Amino acid sequence: MHFSIPETESRSGDSGGSAYVAYNIHVNGVLHCRVRYSQLLGLHEQLRKEYGANVLPAFPPKKLFSLTPAEVEQRREQLEKYMQAVRQDPLLGSSETFNSFLRRAQQAVAAKLDLPDDLIGYFSLFLVREKEDGTFSFVRKLQEFELPYVSVTSLRSQEYKIVLRKSYWDSAYDDDVMENRVGLNLLYAQTVSDIERGWILVTKEQHRQLKSLQEKVSKKEFLRLAQTLRHYGYLRFDACVADFPEKDCPVVVSAGNSELSLQLRLPGQQLREGSFRVTRMRCWRVTSSVPLPSGGTSSPGRGRGEVHLELAFEYLMSKDRLQWVTITSPQAIMMSICLQSMVDELMVKKSGGSIRKMLRRRVGGTLRRSDSQQAVKSPPLLESPDASRESTVKLSSKLSAVSLRGIGSPSTDASASDVHGNFAFEGIGDEDL
Repeated sequence: MHFSIPETESRSGDSGGSAYVAYNIHVNGVLHCRVRYSQLLGLHEQLRKEYGANVLPAFPPKKLFSLTPAEVEQRREQLEKYMQAVRQDPLLGSSETFNSFLRRAQQAVAAKLDLPDDLIGYFSLFLVREKEDGTFSFVRKLQEFELPYVSVTSLRSQEYKIVLRKSYWDSAYDDDVMENRVGLNLLYAQTVSDIERGWILVTKEQHRQLKSLQEKVSKKEFLRLAQTLRHYGYLRFDACVADFPEKDCPVVVSAGNSELSLQLRLPGQQLREGSFRVTRMRCWRVTSSVPLPSGGTSSPGRGRGEVHLELAFEYLMSKDRLQWVTITSPQAIMMSICLQSMVDELMVKKSGGSIRKMLRRRVGGTLRRSDSQQAVKSPPLLESPDASRESTVKLSSKLSAVSLRGIGSPSTDASASDVHGNFAFEGIGDEDL
């Protein structure tokens, strides 16, 4: 994360109080918050108590009198250097004190809902675009450093909104949330909403049973029944196109329960579903491409099509047979983030780690690699049998990096292609075929 304080503002205090200078902190070029000097001084003093004065960078001193414009500018530069130095320090930048300072914008939402601190990590804020029919499309998950209000208002459109949803995939962790009244209500509201949208697949009899429990206000029993339903807790994406089971196949993708589900409508309106387990994905990548205009060549002044995003994953279809599956969707990056978070959750579970600890240690919306790979070896990976692709790079079982390059080849005019090795990949034996 890159910190900057590019500007200051003169603001009046609450209830007509005296004026003060607000420092606008930007993270990765996005306005995160507006703070007073005294708030940053409080952060500095708390860090000094925990780590000692000799560890901390220099902090601009207090002034007895009002600052001149030149002194305000000097303090702005000093505070900017201070925030950058703290973030770059491995000890200070990863401290809970510093990161809790960054999280307060989103924790304010939890405070309004009266959600206890130990359940905050179980939920996340998502930026969505509301459609004309009342449904909404997921744009992205907000990073911990983002200021929700700024994220929405900067888009200058009333169709964008912020929604709160659970941020884990294994429904076994529902028990932690359901122990708390607010957590139970949030899960219940999300589940009712997903059923009404048709995201959770329900038969007529199941719908009747759910309606009966709803009338009795039996929220826990309602959720217990919902947990048994197909696509419970899944995040659903907009209709898109895949090359499986055939090229240019219209599909609806859902992510959840350690899998990607692809639903497609066959001739005769028959619905068919295919599921791709995360543990069978050897690796995946997101590719952006710009299709050339008709004619095949580009030249100065000629228009270019809009950017296409693709999520492609190499899947273990059967023993020793890997096949690339490609999904073309504007939400490809969001799909990739979902895959990574599912892998993180699986790896923590394998290593005997705690889901509570994992959710507290999320940094910028993703888990640190060291947390998700502790004491877990990546299984040996197979050579791709697809000769039409570029040579596949063999990945070592001791590989610690997540972002890899050189596997497969991007499609037309790719401007970005990062391949993610999957540490949750598992080979299968004959008994699994």
